[in-house]
Amino acid sequence: MTELAIIGGSGLTKLEGLEITNRQVLKTPYGEMSSPIIHGVYADKSIAFLARHGTQHTIPPHKINYRANIWALKHIGVKNILAIAAVGSIHPDMQPGDLVIPHQIIDYTWGREHTFFTEDLSHVTHIDFTQPYCEELRNMLLDSAQEVDFKIFSQGVYGTTQGPRLETAAEIDRMEQDGCDIVGMTGMPEAALARELELCYATCAVVANEAAGRGNALITMEEIEENLTDGIDYVRQLLIQVIQDLE
Repeated sequence: MTELAIIGGSGLTKLEGLEITNRQVLKTPYGEMSSPIIHGVYADKSIAFLARHGTQHTIPPHKINYRANIWALKHIGVKNILAIAAVGSIHPDMQPGDLVIPHQIIDYTWGREHTFFTEDLSHVTHIDFTQPYCEELRNMLLDSAQEVDFKIFSQGVYGTTQGPRLETAAEIDRMEQDGCDIVGMTGMPEAALARELELCYATCAVVANEAAGRGNALITMEEIEENLTDGIDYVRQLLIQVIQDLE
């Protein structure tokens, strides 16, 4: 049984080097998944891969069916989810190309289907979300980070915005005051949904750009794509190390 799934974000719609064994499409109670689940062998281990934005990167952050994606991974027996996300840097030390393993998250999104506990409930359900990421999986990432030679930040606060537009400089100023170190658009409700289904979930964020008002020029997609090229290469190196370290 495949116990580890990787959710690929911007810049990682497919996992190079994955020896694909089959593709799986599931009907879920919550609609269609973003993409088929790709089963295969990576670093000599069986894993599953799902492209969060679709195989052609056509699904914007606010339109992703997070519930269908997480439910499907749970349904096939996955226990651990490693989510890859492209983010902007708010903290001045976090520069394009760096990797961040966030330890906290702040949700600024609205209107998303953010819980499985909505209808036909026998009782009201609350989850403990004090620590939003699975410490076991985070520690595995951090241990593996000791074996690579590029910069990885061991913690950070991930602010999740609605998108698809980028933020204003004033919004980033507010997020900095709130304690955010990085900003992205897909961290929630993905993390909370994984917790609701008792899955071990952690994020590896790759800094694609400096957030609004933090750089010296306007943010362009060309800049983001260029930075992601290097950052995603670092992600792949880290993934290989993490997967090799799996028991």
